[in-house]
Amino acid sequence: MDRALLLGARGLRAFGFGFAAVLIGVHLETRGLPPALIGLTLGLGLAAASLSGLATAALASRIGRRQTLAVSGILMTLTGLDLALATQPFLLVASGLTGMLGAASVDLGPFASVEQSVLAEAVPADARNVAFARYSLTGGLFNAAGGLSATLANGAGWTKAFFLFYAAIGLATAALPMLMSARVEAPIAAPPFGSFKPLAGLAALFALDSLGGGFVANAVIAYWLHVRFGADASLLGPVFAAVAVLQALSYEVSGRLSTRFGLVNTMVFTHLPSNLLLLLVPFSPSLPWAIALLLARFALSQMDVPARQAYVVSIVPPAERAGAVAMTGAVRGVAQSFGPALAGIAIGVAAFGVPFFAAGGLKIVYDLALFKAFRNRRAEHER
Repeated sequence: MDRALLLGARGLRAFGFGFAAVLIGVHLETRGLPPALIGLTLGLGLAAASLSGLATAALASRIGRRQTLAVSGILMTLTGLDLALATQPFLLVASGLTGMLGAASVDLGPFASVEQSVLAEAVPADARNVAFARYSLTGGLFNAAGGLSATLANGAGWTKAFFLFYAAIGLATAALPMLMSARVEAPIAAPPFGSFKPLAGLAALFALDSLGGGFVANAVIAYWLHVRFGADASLLGPVFAAVAVLQALSYEVSGRLSTRFGLVNTMVFTHLPSNLLLLLVPFSPSLPWAIALLLARFALSQMDVPARQAYVVSIVPPAERAGAVAMTGAVRGVAQSFGPALAGIAIGVAAFGVPFFAAGGLKIVYDLALFKAFRNRRAEHER
């Protein structure tokens, strides 16, 4: 029951994030914000989403995980109401401060660190790998559905309605955690941040991976396909919809591979082939070849996500799980914050395939370093 409630809240929130990511820029523009303030709002949203997990991890150790998840839902409601109803520029910019703007990935924000620690308690240890795969699968599918639903928003009135719906989703995700049992709470009271030593090297490697990812953001890939092969929006839309579905389905496969071959092995040996495929993309002789290589790459590239989540919560004591997720997520978020600058550089040289070589090279270094450093460090439920 606890797991079903958690997945329900995860799916609802991911659906809201899916349409918010599509509509937020256009909505702020219709509210009269100039491009500079739109950029500031999105930047604040990404930074707050990356760092707010640290605050909720600390809060969870004081008031409990269920109450903290409810607070995160209320923050989502306030964000939706602000976007739907506010007209003053400073109020619209302030919507990014909650960490629930929806511009970030669904695995970031104030809810992520607590949700993942709750999931570790809500299932038996031997089912943890598959549980994290289903958690990622739920988020991926609902996020894609939310993005597709945004095509229904025609005009300012529709975007306002969508953000009122966003506020309602926040209320629902605030209520669902309060129905969970006390089993999802930390078994003993302890400081949320204690085991930094085993996480420091892991977090540094995650940052390297995120830095590489900044070179091949979807916008850069889309631009490269347009420059190199003349692909237009009517083709790129379905391609990236297929990418989202492939990534979501790969999470389920990841859970089964992790149980059979181990978490670190799954992270490395699914990620490494995807990065080799990334290096091949610039050599594509035609658009169909480029799309085929990209789809093959994306079918593998996110399999490490549920394995990484399950690994992080399983190498620290239960009371420190939220803090571990928050700390590694914040480091990844800081690395991702270089994305705008990297994207600008990458787009400038996109026709030459430089973004693919830079991303593939950095990510391969990450894979090899992760395997060397952590192949003998198993999670608690793998022993």
